[in-house]
Amino acid sequence: MIKDSELILNPDGSVYHINLKPEQIAKDIIFVGDQNRVEKITKHFDSVEFTTQKREFKTQTGVYKGKRMTVMSTGIGPDNIDIVMNELDALVNVDLKTRTIKPELTSLNIVRIGTSGSLQNDIPVDSFVMSQYGLGLDNMLRSYLIDDISETEMEDAFIKQTHWDLRKGRPYVIAGSKSLEKRLDSDKVHKGFTGTAGGFYGPQGRVVRLGIQDPELNSKMDNFNFNGTKMTNLEMETGAIYGLGRLLGHECLSMNAIIANRANGTFSADPYAVVENLIEYTLNKLAE
Repeated sequence: MIKDSELILNPDGSVYHINLKPEQIAKDIIFVGDQNRVEKITKHFDSVEFTTQKREFKTQTGVYKGKRMTVMSTGIGPDNIDIVMNELDALVNVDLKTRTIKPELTSLNIVRIGTSGSLQNDIPVDSFVMSQYGLGLDNMLRSYLIDDISETEMEDAFIKQTHWDLRKGRPYVIAGSKSLEKRLDSDKVHKGFTGTAGGFYGPQGRVVRLGIQDPELNSKMDNFNFNGTKMTNLEMETGAIYGLGRLLGHECLSMNAIIANRANGTFSADPYAVVENLIEYTLNKLAE
């Protein structure tokens, strides 16, 4: 039996942080970072059956073109992903009344829709990047047993090529879902190797008032190459989603709207339009 302190429930029986009960989510789930982006997706739904919000975790479940889907905001960063992934899994794979793991486990389909900046000249603003791999620079996933799911050769190559300081922890590389990749692929999509940072400023090489441990890290990441695989973009959730998804048995894929290109210094003239285009693209692919 899972102890009360390990899996916390609200008085109404919902899971603590995300404020949800099992019947309130669909098998196909879309993650967004920003709570205000949830309704930018569900406005396309035929109907919305359920809405709740606690803290930054806003959830709506409804139907799009006959398919039941859930849209949830995760907030920013790997620490929030740790909460959301574990609590979503508990909704489908733990009997919350007996506090025991179910004998038959359910696999969710989880697609992240996010904004990101491209690191490569040939991935322009207003394009889409599908993350084939997530590179975690945040160290959160190292709290779990990940040796059997991580791509150690790519990790070693990244450490060597960037002269990574292991005092910051060992980076991890996790592959995304092959089945979701097939569902969402097309000639409109670039295949990506996405870096997941543990913060927005220093961890992504930004300097405001504080000096950073490796001022050259961004250029090293731009030039990383593992058998032709280059880093395409940098954000704050994908690696953590992929790692926990693999450990828990869920299919996870990250779709990125490219609104900036750091290689050539450009920014989208209409970033809202590229996000809207990616939302419609993803919804239609999931509904097929």
